[in-house]
Amino acid sequence: MVITELVDYIAYELFQAEAEGKEVDKFTELYPELDLGLAYEIQKRLVELKVEKHQTRRSGYKLGLTSKAKQEMMGVHEPTYGVLLEDMQLMEGQEVSIAPFIHAKIEPEIAFIFNKEVSGPSINTADILDATAYIAPAMEVIDSRYRNFNFTLADVVADNSSSSRYIMSEKLYRLEDIDLRLMGMVFKKNSQIESTSTGAAVMGHPARAIAWMANELSRSGQSIKPGDVVLSGALAGAVEIHAGDHFSVQFDGIGSLDISFKE
Repeated sequence: MVITELVDYIAYELFQAEAEGKEVDKFTELYPELDLGLAYEIQKRLVELKVEKHQTRRSGYKLGLTSKAKQEMMGVHEPTYGVLLEDMQLMEGQEVSIAPFIHAKIEPEIAFIFNKEVSGPSINTADILDATAYIAPAMEVIDSRYRNFNFTLADVVADNSSSSRYIMSEKLYRLEDIDLRLMGMVFKKNSQIESTSTGAAVMGHPARAIAWMANELSRSGQSIKPGDVVLSGALAGAVEIHAGDHFSVQFDGIGSLDISFKE
């Protein structure tokens, strides 16, 4: 199979897996030529399919696997990024059905909203902070299309880094007087604390993670655009979602966010 055919084939299989709520096996076991570069090509084609079929458009990006603990847990060695689409966003107060998901999990995040373009390859943390208009509490629903949530780095990148849905607070906050590195976070499931953390859990500083992504995006001529939402990476481990579950995340200085799930 030639490379362009392989890209189209895997992208379509992942698109159908999500649409039908079915698991697939890792493609790297069938196609050893599937490396990281090819995986991002597949991701790009998968996003194009979603934009075309769902009549949606890009709203930003998300980072994945930004903590060493998460990388070790998933057996990978570096972060990933994926694309957010407008139809992935959930609204505050909306009770979300778990029916479309395969085996969804939820993670606490910090959302960055940009008012300047950020284009690599020499972006640093200060550049990200300078281009950020607002931040907000957020949570991401991830849902790997791979069997048993098991994948290699190339597999997960091809699957748009397990992107599924996201929610962010309607109340936005400016960065003044907020130390993102030291900002505390409490993540709860059904009123019970699941985890606590600080912004430093994301590559030492969440803006550093976004800087890494901006530099990686430049390899394929992409950049963060004004108005983009970027989820900077999970501050704690992902938690499985079941019908009836309620999750909340509380950040020092920037408020809280809640979400509930149903059948």
